[in-house]
Amino acid sequence: MNNDPFRLTEDQRLDWLRLIRAENVGPRTFRLLVNQFGGAGPAVRLLPELARRGGRSILKIPGRDEAEAELKEAARMGARYVALGEADYPKLLREIDDPPPLLAVRGNSEVFSRPAIAMVGARNASVAGTRYAAQLAREFGEAGFVVVSGLARGIDSAAHRASISTGTVAVLAGGHAKPYPAENEKLLEAIVDTGTAVSEMPHRWEPRARDFPRRNRLISGLAAGVVVVEAAERSGSLITARLAGEQGREVFAVPGSPADPRAGGTNRLIKDGATLVTSAADVIENLKPMLGLSHPIIAREPEIVIPTETSQSADELRERVASLLSSTPVTLDEIVREAGAKVGDIHIALFELELAGRIERHGGGLISLV
Repeated sequence: MNNDPFRLTEDQRLDWLRLIRAENVGPRTFRLLVNQFGGAGPAVRLLPELARRGGRSILKIPGRDEAEAELKEAARMGARYVALGEADYPKLLREIDDPPPLLAVRGNSEVFSRPAIAMVGARNASVAGTRYAAQLAREFGEAGFVVVSGLARGIDSAAHRASISTGTVAVLAGGHAKPYPAENEKLLEAIVDTGTAVSEMPHRWEPRARDFPRRNRLISGLAAGVVVVEAAERSGSLITARLAGEQGREVFAVPGSPADPRAGGTNRLIKDGATLVTSAADVIENLKPMLGLSHPIIAREPEIVIPTETSQSADELRERVASLLSSTPVTLDEIVREAGAKVGDIHIALFELELAGRIERHGGGLISLV
């Protein structure tokens, strides 16, 4: 039995980058495509045909030269692209439903070998809130934990600053060349001296509003638990808390005055079952049983090659699958049962529809019409 650690060749890394950067290909679809076609290389070659069958004549797929340029530019900044399954990919992040196939890592990746606690909260935090966040982060670091946060103003910045000496991870919403907010660039440089910064986005990607929830799943995914310090109702921090719950992570909240809008979200989290935090010990003792989890990652399956010519039955099946879908997400099993076709054929039809931008994949394997 071969026990050698999984590691991509440089050619494979380029194929992985081209596939995940292709239009309409997200982490879930990437994983399905790799498993279905035996690797990223075959999947990239089949994308145009799959998209055409789904009803889209042109699909943006980065060329090999574009992928090489991104890798080289990132390397000049000290960032390297770690693949899901490689030894230095963060272990806890592997467990989430949609881990990034490639994670751009800048700094000291040794921190991934240690237990981590995420901290998030209000950007317009109070002085008391930032002071308490810093105290918690400092005590987590002294107890051997790495602190994970999102480099935002307020609570995130306080948590990072207090844990620089013991190790902290900054999760970026944009690419490494476009950290946000710009005022935290000096803080980021200090972080990567002892800790690390990570991003799943293209190197020069300017973060947009919709990129922050996507980033938040990585903040919670990198940690065994998430501590929320000051968060208003309907805040991004509550999105992180919700994602943490979906990922099986523990959620903690620091209570606040009912008169302070910045405590509305944290107080509601406590009412909904989050663990109330009055000290770092509340978090540490609760997390001890959770540490050391691991799950299998991308499966290795034999290559399946689809015909280069579209048959009438394949066209009919694809449209049959589309007709079965609506805006309400359903499972693959439900689609297979109603369509009365082979699972492999259904997968192909779904790839074609997704690459054409006609369907969307959700957590838990659910699928809906766009």
